[in-house]
Amino acid sequence: MNFAREGFPFIGIASVIAAAAYALAISRRSFPLWLLAFLLTLIALWVAYFFRDPERAGERGTRVVTSPADGKVVHVTEVDEPTFMQGRALRVSIFMNVFNVHVNRYPVSGTVKQVIRKEGKFLNAAADAASLENEMSSVGLEAGEQRVLVRQIAGLIARRIITYSKEGEKVNQGDRMGLIRFGSRVDVFLPLSAKVRVKVGDMTVAGTTTIAELGAP
Repeated sequence: MNFAREGFPFIGIASVIAAAAYALAISRRSFPLWLLAFLLTLIALWVAYFFRDPERAGERGTRVVTSPADGKVVHVTEVDEPTFMQGRALRVSIFMNVFNVHVNRYPVSGTVKQVIRKEGKFLNAAADAASLENEMSSVGLEAGEQRVLVRQIAGLIARRIITYSKEGEKVNQGDRMGLIRFGSRVDVFLPLSAKVRVKVGDMTVAGTTTIAELGAP
């Protein structure tokens, strides 16, 4: 299994601590220490599981919008988005819990036109207000004549948003664009002409699930 490179230090530290606990348990011949070592092993395995980064394949195309995140659709709504969409847009919000893959992927192919990092609060990521008030990183993509905005949003537990995107670079649909540590949300803003193919409550898989189809520019 592949792992996100940002997870290697966490996986290594958790593994070393678990190994040290086993060594101490062996030297002391203590049942409580064996129990502690077992619990630390479970934690180390969970840390590795959290940072897993599986390869993904799915429907591709200039009109196809694939999910940027694994998780649950919590909002599908029309909103104002003045920073990149410059007007009304359709917003699809996907909430990631601590058991989801947290590597995010580009929903469309195109050119990165805007990357904005904004400090903010750490409200519950599933809440509607999180899209405006929480710490976030926004990546504006120009796909031909269409614009699509991807917004990574921190949550209650998440304290670190990682975005690989650089303004001016060409990106491909399904490629890795970053990750958020320990529970969060990703919003996708689409033109009003797009046809959304998911609804609230649906589960998505990054780079695989088609969440919308772009209309004519």
